[in-house]
Amino acid sequence: MDRQVTYADLNLLRQSALGSSSPPALPQDACQSPRWNQFALKLGCAGIILFALAVIGLSASVIFLSQKSSIEKCHVDAHKEYRSTQEYRNETTERSGPLKCPIHWHQLQEKCLFLSHNSSSWKDSSADCYTKQSSLLLIQDEKELRLIKSLIKTKGLLYWIGLNFTTPEKNWKWINGSFLNSNILNIDGHTKENSCASFSKEKIFSEDCHSENGWICQKELKSVRVCPDT
Repeated sequence: MDRQVTYADLNLLRQSALGSSSPPALPQDACQSPRWNQFALKLGCAGIILFALAVIGLSASVIFLSQKSSIEKCHVDAHKEYRSTQEYRNETTERSGPLKCPIHWHQLQEKCLFLSHNSSSWKDSSADCYTKQSSLLLIQDEKELRLIKSLIKTKGLLYWIGLNFTTPEKNWKWINGSFLNSNILNIDGHTKENSCASFSKEKIFSEDCHSENGWICQKELKSVRVCPDT
């Protein structure tokens, strides 16, 4: 009887020792503690905030770039429009401005004519017209011929014009390269090598180009530019 009690006591003590040596089991909801939930919530909120800031920054960058592009385009278009307006104003001003010849020049239709008071050879006369940004006179038709004669007040005075006799073609040729139309002008006198045409109130003569006469220069009638009011 005493042995059975002793064995039972030992067995009970052994089971108690074994039970106390194993670690206690964790509760099932230990991973779902309030502290873990708060940390996960904060982490999620931080991620959402960072994503929202990134989206806002990207949107702001796109809006800024689009506005900058629009502003630059507007500046370019405005500059083009300003230049076009200025060019149009200049053209309009030049067209509407008065047409005038330089001082000591005579206006004849769309030409300005200069009648020299000196005498020189045909070559030197042509050079003087060139210094005045003009050329020796070119007569286009009979009407112009009559008008030019009316400018010459003194009979007997001779003026060189831009017409000379060229040896290779054996024809009268204007200095612009065109040949004389005999239906418009008739040349009096002998035609030979080194002959140039001089003009008087009565006729057109053939003379030696080295002779000294007056000369008539011509230039186109141009508009005087008037600056617009500022």
